[in-house]
Amino acid sequence: MNILDDLKLQYKIGGIALRVIYWNIACFLISLFFYQFSIGQFDFPNWLELSSSPDVFLFKPWTFLTYAFFHASFLHLLFNMMVLNFSSQLFLTFFTQKQYLGLYILSAIFAGVVFALSYYFLGYSGSIVGASAAIMAILVAATTYQPLMNVRLLLIGNVKLWHITAVILILDLMQLRLENMGGHISHLAGALFGFIYIKLLQNGSDLSIVISRTLDFFSNLFKKSPSTPFKKVHKNYQKPTEKVTSRIVTKDKTQQQIDEILDKISQSGYDCLTKEEKEFLFKAGK
Repeated sequence: MNILDDLKLQYKIGGIALRVIYWNIACFLISLFFYQFSIGQFDFPNWLELSSSPDVFLFKPWTFLTYAFFHASFLHLLFNMMVLNFSSQLFLTFFTQKQYLGLYILSAIFAGVVFALSYYFLGYSGSIVGASAAIMAILVAATTYQPLMNVRLLLIGNVKLWHITAVILILDLMQLRLENMGGHISHLAGALFGFIYIKLLQNGSDLSIVISRTLDFFSNLFKKSPSTPFKKVHKNYQKPTEKVTSRIVTKDKTQQQIDEILDKISQSGYDCLTKEEKEFLFKAGK
């Protein structure tokens, strides 16, 4: 089996988390053919990145999702995919693959909206790309559900899951006013959505159902109905049978009257017979 076949097999049986990682890698590789390389980063066109300008995102609403599958550099992609793989294993320990995909998509959209609105009201202008916001949502969701879960880290040992998440959130807060403020805003927005998602889920409301039903709708819409092969129906025709005349011989009237009288005697006795019935029975017995 060559490398390509091995990748196809892993994609097929690896589950939704591995597929999302593959999608991110594929989008990055595709970007190599379309974007110019400049100072270690790719110059994204505004029809893929999420811009804070209403003149852009109002006419390109898909950018609220596409930005979460593209990355500015190889190191950006590598770090995000490592954290995504770590967070995915934690989340899928407790929840389903449909919930995972629903949370990834919804948190990316939510974080994108928060970023665009924040920059607009603050009077800033900028754009973002990367899966960090959705990754933070998945990590915080797992932490909210099981904060005391032990996680073994290399060179450190066992630590509580909430300790790891808290350190990452604190780093984002510390860098909020520094470089890449838009990215850190989206990270914190994604974390907030992950927290809200679990709290609503614990109260019986699963927001991921919206994504699951939407994807199922389009999947069934484009799915070909199974064609039934033509079946030739054979009918067995039988020749009409001739009407068979009854072979039952009816009793004559005298014998019928005798039987009726005997039945009456067996049920109610001889004394119940009328005078005419007694005379008829007497004459018939001669």
